[in-house]
Amino acid sequence: MDWNLLLEVLGFSVGVVYLWWEYHADAKVWIASMVMPAISMWIYFSKGLYADFGINIYYLIIAVYGYAVWTSGKRRGDKKEISEKKTEICITHTPFWACGVSVVALGVLWMLLSWVLVRFTDSTVPYADAFTTALSIVGMWMMARKFAEQWLVWFVVDIVCVALYIYKGLVFYPILYTIYTVIAIFGYRKWLRLMKVARDREDS
Repeated sequence: MDWNLLLEVLGFSVGVVYLWWEYHADAKVWIASMVMPAISMWIYFSKGLYADFGINIYYLIIAVYGYAVWTSGKRRGDKKEISEKKTEICITHTPFWACGVSVVALGVLWMLLSWVLVRFTDSTVPYADAFTTALSIVGMWMMARKFAEQWLVWFVVDIVCVALYIYKGLVFYPILYTIYTVIAIFGYRKWLRLMKVARDREDS
């Protein structure tokens, strides 16, 4: 039995469910986010994608953080909305300060991860591997904060990953990430609509 292929199929299945929950801004997406890293770590390590392997440790941590943030209640400025029951945090546009933090973090992480992969591993794709990993770290943080533009970040990550996984000989993951690339466009539009509906409801 080819365990790598079996795990890839399982990861593909969980990834589809993850995508459905993320598209609908459902907090259960973070549950899938806790399952997927366990599957992906073995696959990435066996294929020599060491940065992608390492990022899954971060994914496990950010999944817990993301679930806590999404279910902690709405915030508007410095005042927490008064409600009889706990509600999920609202979708918002990425503020200017967060854009700055994201760009700086991406640059620093990309350089650091590239150096580590070149210096300490036998990776054949250190710069591409480091780029997708660094941008994924930024994207997961933006997703945890429920910034709508996280979809644009994933659009870039997914395009690069499709080419990278095809090059590495993976079978199902290129298909999964092709689907992710397309859904990222629709997901961004969906979150903008959800954001507008939430604001209209609050204003009424």
